[in-house]
Amino acid sequence: MKACDPQAQFVHLVRLGWDLRGLGVGTSLVLPVGGRPVLEVLGAGETRVRIAVVRRACGWVFIWRPWWARMWRPGEWVWAEADNAADVIVLAVIV
Repeated sequence: MKACDPQAQFVHLVRLGWDLRGLGVGTSLVLPVGGRPVLEVLGAGETRVRIAVVRRACGWVFIWRPWWARMWRPGEWVWAEADNAADVIVLAVIV
């Protein structure tokens, strides 16, 4: 699988959106013509948080902070395959 596989990104984001829906969180999937797909979530204080999914050496991860904080700041990314990814995102972004 390629590092920038838009279809795999789409599948991960749709699954996350579905899981967040089950937790009572509304989302919007943004599919730009010339960019990476993202999932928009309404965070605390009426701010929109964009969640992207990127491929790393060990697997796919959801990220929701600027590029410089993607992997080394705890609480700002979660493995896409984690069973509790939606729960982690709700605690970090929504609350």
